Amino acid sequence: MNTANASPVIVALDYDDIQAAKTLVAKLSPELCRLKVGKEMFTLYGPEWVKYLVGEGFDVFLDLKFHDIPNTVAKAVTAAAKLGVWMTNVHASGGPDMVRAAKEAAQSASIGAAPLLTAVTVLTSMDERQFSAVYQTTDIAKKVSELALLAQNAGADGVVCSAKEALLLRKQVDRKFCLVTPGIRPHGSDSNDQIRVMTPLAAIQAGVDYLVVGRPITQADSPFDALCAINKSLAI
Repeated sequence: MNTANASPVIVALDYDDIQAAKTLVAKLSPELCRLKVGKEMFTLYGPEWVKYLVGEGFDVFLDLKFHDIPNTVAKAVTAAAKLGVWMTNVHASGGPDMVRAAKEAAQSASIGAAPLLTAVTVLTSMDERQFSAVYQTTDIAKKVSELALLAQNAGADGVVCSAKEALLLRKQVDRKFCLVTPGIRPHGSDSNDQIRVMTPLAAIQAGVDYLVVGRPITQADSPFDALCAINKSLAI
């Protein structure tokens, strides 16, 4: 883990071209951000890509959202921990036994400090219409709260949620329980496929610990300047 990194920004590497991703990474700094590897890049380039980023000194969030029977998820988290990642995640809706098994695997299999285990509550791409089609209710905040408390009680280190729910969760979970939020967009940015979005400063003020930012940095004319501007807006 890069203890010199005080920034809450996690840059999402959503690329189908590894050379383009390496070019972007070379413009960033392990002291100014962390990196997220999701399903697309991991499926294309696998564990070696994660090892490369770790070798470059970055804290890596392996965002594969494991959701399966507890034993299978535990084995997947074991594999992730052995890559030296800083954070990995599961779906809280997999249930407390699954989350608990994942946490135990993270602690026992790590090559150094155990990776943080976070649990996804409700995807930030979901609006009330989509949510109600799955849960037969439009009360997203209530479900996020239920899943966050489930994850905390099962031993997870935090949850992935919308910044819109951060204020609510900060009243319900322990302060050390971290909140990780996608859907972060600086002023003037396109929301793209995210629905429940918030600016970086507003998210931090709401109690968020880590901000996942993709296109506003990766597609900027100067990704380094865009990253620095976000950090500066947070007085970092």
